[in-house]
Amino acid sequence: MNAPARASLPLLEDFPYRLTDNVRFADLDPNQHVNNAVYASYFETGRVTLVKDRSFGLMPPGLGWVLVRLDIHFRAELHWPGTIELGLGVSRLGNTSATFEQVVFSAGKCIASADAMTVLVDDTTRKPTPLTAELIANFQRWLRRGTAAG
Repeated sequence: MNAPARASLPLLEDFPYRLTDNVRFADLDPNQHVNNAVYASYFETGRVTLVKDRSFGLMPPGLGWVLVRLDIHFRAELHWPGTIELGLGVSRLGNTSATFEQVVFSAGKCIASADAMTVLVDDTTRKPTPLTAELIANFQRWLRRGTAAG
């Protein structure tokens, strides 16, 4: 079954988890715009900042999240200096996985978007581990607007 069609340009307000970051001079490539590889770091910052915040209950003891897929859509150039707004929302919860939709905005414009799938693994065995009911409940506040994940 295909996922529901989304508007071509994401809206920052559809993403419940947000944070601000800086564009660094080191992020630039010889074309003087942010290099494509840097966006993976921007998206990682959003995911890690969310799941590692112990108050959200998304990191059960002895378990961790592993990125298994990252699909980035580059929409516009980004330059230094500047600030960016990172947005993140859960789009799907699977048996052992959480999929996030993520965005990078600058000056009110969507610069890049991504879908990132992470799998919950046991720290010792490194095997996928099913999401608990508590973990699923803790993710509910982070659902992307318009998503019925669960």
